[in-house]
Amino acid sequence: MVIASIDIQNGKVVQLKQGAELVLQRDNAEELAQTFDMYGEVAVIDLDAALGGGSNAGMIKPLLRKASCRVGGGVRTVGQAQELVSLGARKIIVGSTAFRVNGAFAVNIAFLEALSKKIGRERVIVAVDARDNEIVVDGWKTRTGLPLVQSAKAVEPYAGELLFTGVEREGSLTGIDIEPVKQLRAAVSCGITAAGGVSTIDEIEELAALGCDVQLGMALYTGAIALADAFARSLNWKKGEIPAAHGSPAPHTAPHTALLPVIAQSVDGQVVMTGFADREAVAETFKRGRLCFHSRTRGTLWMKGEHSGNTLKLIRIRADCDRDALLATVEPAGPVCHTGAWSCFGVDREYTWRFLQSVIAGRFRNPTPGSYTATLDDELVREKIREEAGELCAAAAHDEIVWEAADMLYFTTALITRAGVAVEEILAELDRRHKK
Repeated sequence: MVIASIDIQNGKVVQLKQGAELVLQRDNAEELAQTFDMYGEVAVIDLDAALGGGSNAGMIKPLLRKASCRVGGGVRTVGQAQELVSLGARKIIVGSTAFRVNGAFAVNIAFLEALSKKIGRERVIVAVDARDNEIVVDGWKTRTGLPLVQSAKAVEPYAGELLFTGVEREGSLTGIDIEPVKQLRAAVSCGITAAGGVSTIDEIEELAALGCDVQLGMALYTGAIALADAFARSLNWKKGEIPAAHGSPAPHTAPHTALLPVIAQSVDGQVVMTGFADREAVAETFKRGRLCFHSRTRGTLWMKGEHSGNTLKLIRIRADCDRDALLATVEPAGPVCHTGAWSCFGVDREYTWRFLQSVIAGRFRNPTPGSYTATLDDELVREKIREEAGELCAAAAHDEIVWEAADMLYFTTALITRAGVAVEEILAELDRRHKK
């Protein structure tokens, strides 16, 4: 997996060399988060909080609902981590606090154990930033005397992943120091994300071959590496090869062609189709913003819906843990199956809350004669909610409750749609409360 980094300092997205020298800055954090999310998780780092010089929390919070974010920088308590998870952070990165106990440098087992129990080990990432194979903390300014590999082994029971940054090369575009990464990979079995000096696509492929993810900063912002290329090179194409020894390949599919299975699902999570992609199809998917496949029967590239118009707009794409299968989240422009069905698996579209809102929004945008929904102005819809609330509270029989609850949900959805509130925002708030 390729993780794009959004480092924030003084309210700006920045890139620093050696964690100190400002090289560039941007103002479009939310736009970057949405773009980066198409390719993988996004690392959001509060540099001011990491250095104890302030906080960019107000700027970071909106990003957590726009992208799949791993958040770090100044996370020093279990409570802080829990709050970030409740706000939408997928994973939490901890560094300095993991290596300081009562003012002395040591692996903080008590903190890590409490953290992993509270938010789940799979959400914990420990930053094992190192200079000359020695753990450094406080924004890479303080040497701890703690050896890299032994420290990594000590924190592994409490972390689903380690984030290694070779500080000597961070922001330099001089190439990653691969030896410490190899040592870490041999020492631990948890996930590893490597950063620091990565400057070429070949390095990303080398890291992927070791079973490691890569975090990109300077190379991404300067254009040295494109995320689409990085994503494609991080995949395990060898496992997708079709050797002739395993039987005759499909017509027009050459032996040794590398194909990976692709599962397409709607934003609601409903699987709509599957297919296969080669390197060209992955590249064209990102280029067109529409899901593309490799046709095994014709041996050519094809974009879903290129003739019917029922394309699949790409929202995001993810590789599985072995990097040999892809999950694409898409927005279908129409029925997905060639039979005219919503899904290639012969099932009707599930009636979800999101779908209800899309129907109501469509009636508001394009009112048709006789549409009751189109008549629901702000005053009328609020009046109906008050009326339906009373009827729902008075309902007693099972079927009556179902009927009145459906009315209540319909009018509530009409109200939030008129107010410009998305269903996802309400679900996100419920999710936040659940994780508190």
